[in-house]
Amino acid sequence: MGFNDQEITALMGAHTLGRCHSDRSGFLGPWTNAPTTFSNLYFVELTENKWHKKKWKGPLQYEDKSGQLMMLNTDMWMLWDKKFKPYTLEYAKNEDKFFADFASAFAKLLELGVPFPEGAQAV
Repeated sequence: MGFNDQEITALMGAHTLGRCHSDRSGFLGPWTNAPTTFSNLYFVELTENKWHKKKWKGPLQYEDKSGQLMMLNTDMWMLWDKKFKPYTLEYAKNEDKFFADFASAFAKLLELGVPFPEGAQAV
């Protein structure tokens, strides 16, 4: 789709919103304690908590020590991958940078495949 590592990491920050429902995806739980607030809390939780595999009958997911928050395998790769990790750490510390990078990457995502008239610029 043409996204670089920084854009992929920024878009993963959308996990700051919502939660998983076992009856829909098989996974269960929120990524943050504020699942209706758009912020950098996803990155803060990911970097500041200790994560372990959840012991349950569902698919592989990770939970914090309280058992209240969860991360998917794809989330954990934001820490494990040497190309994603620097952006993950940066966004955990700098919400304004996350907001700016997310806005840019999300606009790119929305405009994928949109034919703009010749000479027109995407907004």
